[in-house]
Amino acid sequence: MTIHELTVKSRSYRTFDESEVVPREVLLSLIDTARLCPSARNLQPLKYRLVTDRDEIGEMVSLCKWATALSDTTLPPEGHLPAAFIIICVDTEISSPEASKIDVGIAAQTIMLGASEQGLGGCMLGSFTPIDVSRSLLIPKQYVPALALAIGTPADETVILCKVSEPQGTTYYRTKGDLHFVPKRDLEEILIK
Repeated sequence: MTIHELTVKSRSYRTFDESEVVPREVLLSLIDTARLCPSARNLQPLKYRLVTDRDEIGEMVSLCKWATALSDTTLPPEGHLPAAFIIICVDTEISSPEASKIDVGIAAQTIMLGASEQGLGGCMLGSFTPIDVSRSLLIPKQYVPALALAIGTPADETVILCKVSEPQGTTYYRTKGDLHFVPKRDLEEILIK
């Protein structure tokens, strides 16, 4: 699969097939690939907390805000939780969370592309209170949670709309039956001339 095909396939999935387990070895291999990514000043400040326990997964789901543009929908729906979370943390003894934002983004996208390559899907979640996640998962104080990646086998379908239309704009939306639409700006619209 080309990088373009993986990128198209790597959408934000918010409904998962709970009957599918993601083996720990697969999760570790995704983290191992992210470990090799470029890092600002090569400081490598990122640390990872795997979440595979069902109770911890449920707790993470409740601590994160999912798809805030869909105020009338609860995601993930009951019975459709992710198989795991990978919590990307910043080791504050190496760097600050602010200075590490680009590293977090590079690692997160690498993990999500790797998940797509494995036939998995996920959702990057940054809408949570770091201290609440740290308390819940017993993460030591020096590691600040920066991003939570929900990982699992997608149970919904995402459709990329290649034209942004008004009045919808770039706001994603969902129909009954777990069909999720994501408007994207045209190539010509994003090129500065």
